[in-house]
Amino acid sequence: MDRMKRFLLAALLTGMVFDCAGAGPNGATSISVPKIGPGVFFVATNGNDQWSGNLPAPSRKGTDGPFATLPRALKAVREARQHGAVESRQTATVFLCGGTYFVEAPIVLTPEDSNLLLMACPGTTPVLSGGRPITGWKEVSVEGKKLWAADVPDVRDGKWLFRELWVNGRRATRARQPNKGYLSITELLDKAPEWTQGQTRFRFREGDLKAWNTVTNGEVVAMTKWVESRLPVVSVDEKERIVNFSKRSVFGLEAGDLYYVEGAFEFLDEPGEWYLDPASGTLYYLPLPGERLEALQAIAPALSQVVRVEGRPEAGKFVGHVILRGLTFAHTEWCFPTGFQSGKNKPNISPEPKAEVGGFGQAAVGVPGAVWGEGVHECAFENCRFANLGNYGLELARGCQANRVVRCEFSDLGGGGLKIGEASIRDQAAEQTGDNEVSNCHIHDGGKMFHSAIGIWIGQSPGNRLTHNLIHDFYYTGISIGWTWGYGTALASNNTVEFNHVHHIGVKSDGDGPILSDMAGIYTLGKQPGTTIRNNLWHDMAGIRYGGWGIYFDEGSSGILAESNVVYRTTHGGFHQHYGETNVVRNNIFAFARDHQIQRTRNEPHQSFAFVTNIVYFDTGVLLTGDLGGDQYLFDWNVYFDARPDAKPDQLRVGPCTWQQWLERGHDRHSLVTDPLFVAPQQNDFRLQANSPALKIGFHPIDLSHVGP
Repeated sequence: MDRMKRFLLAALLTGMVFDCAGAGPNGATSISVPKIGPGVFFVATNGNDQWSGNLPAPSRKGTDGPFATLPRALKAVREARQHGAVESRQTATVFLCGGTYFVEAPIVLTPEDSNLLLMACPGTTPVLSGGRPITGWKEVSVEGKKLWAADVPDVRDGKWLFRELWVNGRRATRARQPNKGYLSITELLDKAPEWTQGQTRFRFREGDLKAWNTVTNGEVVAMTKWVESRLPVVSVDEKERIVNFSKRSVFGLEAGDLYYVEGAFEFLDEPGEWYLDPASGTLYYLPLPGERLEALQAIAPALSQVVRVEGRPEAGKFVGHVILRGLTFAHTEWCFPTGFQSGKNKPNISPEPKAEVGGFGQAAVGVPGAVWGEGVHECAFENCRFANLGNYGLELARGCQANRVVRCEFSDLGGGGLKIGEASIRDQAAEQTGDNEVSNCHIHDGGKMFHSAIGIWIGQSPGNRLTHNLIHDFYYTGISIGWTWGYGTALASNNTVEFNHVHHIGVKSDGDGPILSDMAGIYTLGKQPGTTIRNNLWHDMAGIRYGGWGIYFDEGSSGILAESNVVYRTTHGGFHQHYGETNVVRNNIFAFARDHQIQRTRNEPHQSFAFVTNIVYFDTGVLLTGDLGGDQYLFDWNVYFDARPDAKPDQLRVGPCTWQQWLERGHDRHSLVTDPLFVAPQQNDFRLQANSPALKIGFHPIDLSHVGP
């Protein structure tokens, strides 16, 4: 018996058991050891659902011990409540011991499961998996390729198809062309009447694609604007260099847009790749150096969700005071069901009638969370992992209020990290989502299947707090708040974004990307009075055609304060406002944008924003771009510095204006064009020296020591 089991069993035999009731000072977990009583159950991989579930390990005689499955433990808790052994407001506890639990259907929690602690046994890492192990591997040789193969009968019967596979704990690559990088579209043969309407074919470059035997098992993943489209291949005409699809791209494609192809046997040519033959039901894998056939552990996703928390907010029935602590959720996948039409999920565009579309209009918004909830109140996810997933990690949808997601990790994600709220506006307060907290989380390596997915997405949802998170390595956007385009009704007010570190958005840490446009470290939409973006660090943002920004106020963004942020190394600017009103951008540092530093796109007859007491430091591109007409904005008390050796302060240009012309228009009359005297800007150290001129005009030093988890 290992140490953990001995320890727990000793505690049990002495009438005691762990009950990690909450967080102590500085976020440390407080461990109490109350007397054991009804409503405490154990689950273990060597358990038995016929046992009592009252022991953490099987008894010596093998007649009693833990349950084998979580659903059985939840049933025991419900029975204990029904029989009066556990009061309705008393917290019941289920301990999951280490190991992987392959669930046959999503674990469902309902209002009757309120007041529940689901917790990992101390020192263990239980995994709730939505996948199935693939076994029976053997060595084969096919068309000159030495491969490992396994028979998957349900694939052959059409019951189970998957696009992701995890081998020995890591995501394996679905066979693709090219192995690295991307191909580019040469020509569009069908001009869409509007940019919102996509195509079902394009012309490719000579040699990029061929009429391979299994090419119709594959799909093209094409990127345009800010979305990807997954387009099943119908045929390839090598002579005319035309590839045809059974689905339409989300938006109109353009020559030069990037794409790749995956899912054909002919692409299986690099170690670590795999191919699934839907006709024979055979799964092929090309092993990495050092991998051994007898030690291969392969898991394919079978479920789209591992846990569903199902309240009924429209009826006033909520799942409340449930804590999930120390659990890992893994091996799920969501893909478009047959007959899928994404028009209803596209923001602000007209759906194409009778068109099956290969994606979503923004943020992969229709991709669900592997853990999903509605009507969830005052619940918590603590020290959990959402990893090796094919969709978003966690989704708090309709009517989820006052929940906490703390010290969790989200990684290796087919989609994004978290979704909070909905795209639609709910009229009833009970059905609105808000006042949730995401803090001290590490959210990274996302967009593996849905490239436009986001680290944290907040829809029509107010009062949420995003603090002290580390978010990086997404192809599209780090944090997105709001889902109203323009000045219409919107609910995403009073959200707080503080002390987060967000980096490598658009371009990943390994150099992959950019592949999309129109993204940012943080992206906002619609009226958001009271929303605050303060004391965050944003860097390394890149867009392929346009729009790799740090802070991006898109359509209708209004009433937002961006204060004391540091933004550096972006392709298209530290700050951009498309259009909006009464925003305030103050006491920020914007440095080293490539093309331009600040952008204002639309001229409107109201105050766009106030840009005051900021420092803008650059050595490429221009200071300000966009539509600078109307003068309905305020620039003042800023410090600007062009760090190029040949730059002269009196020759600084602001858009089409000389510095003097800009001053005469009433802008930046108290601003300085001078070196702010950072400590070491080339080494990303933007602390100010004691004699910095920025301090003399009201700039307050930004302390980054508390940024991140």
